[in-house]
Amino acid sequence: MPSLRDRKRARTRQALIDAATELFERDGYDETTIADIAAAAEIGTRTFFGHFASKEELLFPESDARVRAALDAIASRGPDEGPAEVLLRALRRVGDDSDEMASRLAALRLRLIRTVPAVRGRALQIQFEAQHEIGRRLAAAFPEELDEVSAVALTGAFVGAVAGALQVLLADPDQIGDPAAVRAAVRRATDVALKPWLRAAQPPG
Repeated sequence: MPSLRDRKRARTRQALIDAATELFERDGYDETTIADIAAAAEIGTRTFFGHFASKEELLFPESDARVRAALDAIASRGPDEGPAEVLLRALRRVGDDSDEMASRLAALRLRLIRTVPAVRGRALQIQFEAQHEIGRRLAAAFPEELDEVSAVALTGAFVGAVAGALQVLLADPDQIGDPAAVRAAVRRATDVALKPWLRAAQPPG
């Protein structure tokens, strides 16, 4: 069970995310300052920097957790799992643990990636770093099936399928706030992208 300090930290972090989402949508990304976000969350700017390094970082609050989920899935792989099955299991875990992929923030993030160079740059950096780290671990875990180039290519197909599905889904306001529908659609997209790598037919999920 999380400690009182951890729960308080999580509440403060979520308050910052909620405040920023509201302000970015209402006033615009460039027009909103860190001081504005901190004030709306009723904390000081110093506390803001204890949670996020920048406005851009605030838009990607679960990126580290998603990479950790993939790395944990690789480390805990079963004897019958191949690299594609491992990545799909990580995706299911992320979907079960969080509804963020179907949130207002997710839809806002996609809009800002298209329109704000700083956000787009940070998104590309996060994606590049994640693909490299996950690909490197996959290659080490499955040396008979993958070298580092093919492992990064597989990871790129997986990440691209998720990103592409979300771009389509979250352009529809009716999909925002419907985690089950988003999870199902993302799963279909990743199944298509990773089909050549699957060792056996996957159960519907």
